[in-house]
Amino acid sequence: MRKIFLIIWVFCLGAIGLQMQPLRAQNSEIGACVGTTFYMGDLNPSKLFAQPHLAGGLVYRYNLSPRWAIKADFLFGTVSGSDMQTNGGYNRNLSFYSPITEFSVVAELNFLKLYNTVGQNHFSPYIFAGLSLFSFNPMAAYKDGTVYELQSLGTEGQGLEGMPEKYSLTSFAIPFGIGLRVNIGRYVCIGAEWGFRCTFTDYLDDVSGRYYDNDLLREQRGDIIADMADRTPEVIVDGNPLPLHQAGEQRGNSTTLDFYSFAGATVTVKFGNTDRTCDLKKPRKKRN
Repeated sequence: MRKIFLIIWVFCLGAIGLQMQPLRAQNSEIGACVGTTFYMGDLNPSKLFAQPHLAGGLVYRYNLSPRWAIKADFLFGTVSGSDMQTNGGYNRNLSFYSPITEFSVVAELNFLKLYNTVGQNHFSPYIFAGLSLFSFNPMAAYKDGTVYELQSLGTEGQGLEGMPEKYSLTSFAIPFGIGLRVNIGRYVCIGAEWGFRCTFTDYLDDVSGRYYDNDLLREQRGDIIADMADRTPEVIVDGNPLPLHQAGEQRGNSTTLDFYSFAGATVTVKFGNTDRTCDLKKPRKKRN
């Protein structure tokens, strides 16, 4: 799936050079967006808008033509997941939440030619694809309520002898999705957008590989880290805690990557624009 979206992204950027119409001056927009984020991965395989969180950011758009635009976003949000809430009480009992900070650049293709001119089309649905760089930091609360940063704990044995190093807290993603833009007068554009980010990491939720030997983890890194790595004993069934997983048992699905999504509304204001295709006034008639 990641390869498919990469192909779409390359196609969009390449098509701009073939189809864009030259403008006589800048056609820029700057504004803000607000909406919601959610996550899909090992702790939420399939439910849309599960555990949504408020998100927002800044938007800059450069209109290359009535059909094509380049947009840059700077977004802030939070994602979270929990076995007990989204996996029907799956006995891993794992959970997390993570702040997300994203910078992305995408190409937008309007289905209809979009103008600000009176008597011409002033709205259009669009699709987009691009590339983003984002940071994350999965965290979870211990039994006593203390919150720990999970990457630093090495819950799957990262950093121990014979194990891989701890994963990076920055990664790339491929954003893609759909939206709708409406020009209001000469200077204002409002829109709605829903997009996914196909990330290049499987550790957005700190869950990917297999359980490390819990006794060794407890011996080398202490009780708290061992307890955070395998939280099944916190689940009580018929008055008894569930047993710890054996070393090597599946903890996550390392063959799939994590996704997160942003859906929301945007408001932008145009500036530095002298192009007649975006002029609200009717063109003056030429004098004989």
